[in-house]
Amino acid sequence: MTSMHCRVATTQKELDDALRVRWAVFGGELKLMTAKSSPSRREVSCFDTLETTVHLVVYADREPVATLRMLMVNPEVALATGGRLGIELEQRLDLSGVGGPGQVFAETARFCVLERWRHSEAVAHLQAGIHAESRRRGVTHWIAAANLETDSWEDARLSAQVAAHRGWTSPRWRVRDSEPSEAPVLPSSPFYTPADRERARWGRLDGLRMPRAPCLFARKMGARFISGPLYDASFGRFTLPLIAALDEIPASTLERFRALDGILRRAG
Repeated sequence: MTSMHCRVATTQKELDDALRVRWAVFGGELKLMTAKSSPSRREVSCFDTLETTVHLVVYADREPVATLRMLMVNPEVALATGGRLGIELEQRLDLSGVGGPGQVFAETARFCVLERWRHSEAVAHLQAGIHAESRRRGVTHWIAAANLETDSWEDARLSAQVAAHRGWTSPRWRVRDSEPSEAPVLPSSPFYTPADRERARWGRLDGLRMPRAPCLFARKMGARFISGPLYDASFGRFTLPLIAALDEIPASTLERFRALDGILRRAG
């Protein structure tokens, strides 16, 4: 029987495990990068080695199968970039109006699960792990951008419309894209069918599917979306920015986390 646990990466090996899982998903599965662009076969950015960055890795026995990165507020990065929080999403979004007294924001990103483990307990372990570590660090809100699985502006916009139709738009926060980027004129990864788009033109949004990531955030974590879609040129996909308040996570999800209590491991 496979033993599964989530670990906060505190060693170089554990960080390498996280970066290799990211490569396997972004490079191997989704073909969003090549060995030529990343000879080390690790998906890595300048935020990965900051002292304020937290990496979580889920292991099935000794095999790393899932990972997630959390960026805490970094005043040094904020000063250098002219931002307020010093997180990666601040390079794309105007977050000057986000936050308030007693609120501690952290950006969660690089949510990756190897394909054959995607419908296993790995997802629950990763969510429970980031929740436990966030609580330990005093985080009150997560900010993230959910993958919309498409490079089509029309389909990304339709996903945002479906999210709003389901009541998943934040009633409190609305931010704007501070640095728009150009999506492909001829998209190669549609999400909706022509029939789906025709239904939407007539306002029939009931029953239209949503990409997996925004559904997971909205239903399981109580997240609400805070802007229109953003095109991520690095990965060739649109995303939908969101905020999730830890105090508003659904009770059913918290009960699931309690069932996994004690799973998060730290060195020593």
